Amino acid sequence: MTTDFATCDLCDAHKNDDDGAFRVLPPVFHDYGGVRKFAGPVATVKCFEDNTLVKAAVDSPGNGRVLVVDGGGSLRRALVGGNLGKAAAKNGWAGVVVNGCVRDSAELAECAVGIRALALMPLPTEKRNEGQKDIAVVIQGVWVRPGDWLYADEDGIVVTPAQA
Repeated sequence: MTTDFATCDLCDAHKNDDDGAFRVLPPVFHDYGGVRKFAGPVATVKCFEDNTLVKAAVDSPGNGRVLVVDGGGSLRRALVGGNLGKAAAKNGWAGVVVNGCVRDSAELAECAVGIRALALMPLPTEKRNEGQKDIAVVIQGVWVRPGDWLYADEDGIVVTPAQA
């Protein structure tokens, strides 16, 4: 996993781009994982208050990728908790970005993986085996596609179509 980057430097380098390839996520995500700075190619899951596919993803080899979870921005259920954070770290995921909630904040803080989410919610999801994976998703108004590169540090989160 590369950590030789700064999102501010990436933004400086692309501030005049007008083709939409360089994207910046809004500053609404909070840091919950044990790793503050992470980057990697994107894998996606789209689900709503059902983390069945999130669990399947983090239980599989991450190979330095970043899992972007489009939970529809729901603040009613947590899509990632301590067990899934541990699985993501164990299986080599660089990070998980959740457009929704997480839980077990003390456990997540001990996981050797980057985890960003909108908020904390102690209520878990229902398991309905619903959702989609490996599709383009819209996270807080920003398109994120499988294979894009996501960079996250203390200053924010940016997405590029290829490794910067």
